[in-house]
Amino acid sequence: MIECDVAIIGGGPAGSTAGALLRQYDPTLRVLIFEREWFPRDHVGESQLPVIGQVLHEMGVWEKVEAAGFPIKVGATYRWGTSDDLWNFDFIPNGQLHDELRPGRFAGQRSETAFQVDRAIYDKILLDHAQELGCTVREGTRVVRVSADGDRVEGLETDDGETTKARYYVDATGGSGLVRRTFGIEVEQPTSLQNIAIWDYWQNAEWAAEIGVGGTRVQVLSLGYGWIWFIPLGPTRTSVGLVVPAAYYKRSRLRTEELYQKAISEEPRIRSLLANATSEGKLLATKDWSFVATRMSGENWWLAGDACGFADPILAAGMTLAHASAREVAYCLLEAIREPEGLSRLREVYNDRHSRRLRQHIRFADYWYSANAHFTDLKEYTREIARAAGLDLDPDRAFQWLGTGGFVNDDLGYASIGAYSIGAIKQIAQVFGGAPADWRINRANEFRLNLVGAHSTTVASFREGRVRYEPAYVRDGKVLALVGPYRHLFNTLQHENSLSRIVGRLEATLPRGLGDPKERVAYCLHALETMVVDGWVKGRLNKKHPSLALRTDDETPTLYRNREPLPVESA
Repeated sequence: MIECDVAIIGGGPAGSTAGALLRQYDPTLRVLIFEREWFPRDHVGESQLPVIGQVLHEMGVWEKVEAAGFPIKVGATYRWGTSDDLWNFDFIPNGQLHDELRPGRFAGQRSETAFQVDRAIYDKILLDHAQELGCTVREGTRVVRVSADGDRVEGLETDDGETTKARYYVDATGGSGLVRRTFGIEVEQPTSLQNIAIWDYWQNAEWAAEIGVGGTRVQVLSLGYGWIWFIPLGPTRTSVGLVVPAAYYKRSRLRTEELYQKAISEEPRIRSLLANATSEGKLLATKDWSFVATRMSGENWWLAGDACGFADPILAAGMTLAHASAREVAYCLLEAIREPEGLSRLREVYNDRHSRRLRQHIRFADYWYSANAHFTDLKEYTREIARAAGLDLDPDRAFQWLGTGGFVNDDLGYASIGAYSIGAIKQIAQVFGGAPADWRINRANEFRLNLVGAHSTTVASFREGRVRYEPAYVRDGKVLALVGPYRHLFNTLQHENSLSRIVGRLEATLPRGLGDPKERVAYCLHALETMVVDGWVKGRLNKKHPSLALRTDDETPTLYRNREPLPVESA
């Protein structure tokens, strides 16, 4: 029998991330990773979001990934909604990637962009890195049985007849959810979207855009019955996939290969890019139905990655969710091993935090689909999203509500929704809605805190290998965590109320070294917008004084920056 501290089932990005961070912060831990396949092997889910770069950097593997020469994802080109026009959604100002030799460093523009990765190569880099940090990795080894007693995992049995006993277990087995199924954990489907994905790999396709040194944009193009992705994975290899409603696939009575070829032939931009390319003949298909596990941890076990849940791929969120969940699992385990008496709270924190993150992405995907005239039967989803926030609105009003900053449910310390900044949300709503997005803070120039009916509490933050509990306020299910820009605004509003004085104090007190001063203040103003929308701040207009004139089209529609939130001041 093998004994260890942590046994991880699954060696994909979630399993590798959890294992690497466990060893990174505590090299004495005995960590064992089981992977049923031999790497390298292909896997779908190649387009990343910038936040992953920070996790890779923390793991100490960013430079290895960069050395592989994957294309730099500057953003995406979309054709969506009622218009045939293409529009770009970029991570950096104007989509301009300054020429820099590769391999480069995780700094500047490279900390704000992402990778488009060939998973056969990427996953092997991560698993090998976990092994180099001291994890014991057993590829080609399938866990065939999970022994359980009550809510505890008692041990694992592998297909070679070996048994393993650990203090803690991590289920990183993807959609199969081996441990999740062992305990009969139910899953919820908080959406009616039921799509299937069909994809293949192509050699020698043209890139739709060549930006700087190695930079490009993925293509996301809507059809009358689905949408196509086009993701360059390297100098010669490209992933091309089709997503359609499962109901349409059944009605079409076409085989997956026929439907895939039909879509490519009917999409002129993709057809042109593939004109001189050759298919690898590896056509695959899977359902991509969004779901969320009702529980993500137990007495001595944790779920990570797709074992926790899955969000529709329209937002390229899959790998972000995998890395983020695995990072937090590692942090929780490190903390539980140090202080076992805090385990129950850590489980509660993780369950709530990651469930919220998954649901944010699923709701935002629903919003995205509802904005497409080709998916008119999905427009009602905006109303369901509003209902989840306690509002009873008709679909048109719900759509408008989203465009003005609705369902603000931020990740700790960031003014964001499902990893998208508030500025990005409003820019998307403006494109879809056809009218300028409304900034609530433009309507006022005097702001005061509103804590009526709120009570103080603490919320968890995950930094430098430790789980710390930061001050916060809770009211009507909404949380104001005094972290990053929220802490700075909270402290500023204790002393100043007029807009000009608020901005002046922020300029004087915000930490240096976090980019351009105007950008730092804008970061806080985005947070102020969410505080006004959620009622933590009341605004009024004094006509004797100037007010803001924020315009979404003046901003860079970025995802939130890949850096730590603004430093927390002492309470």
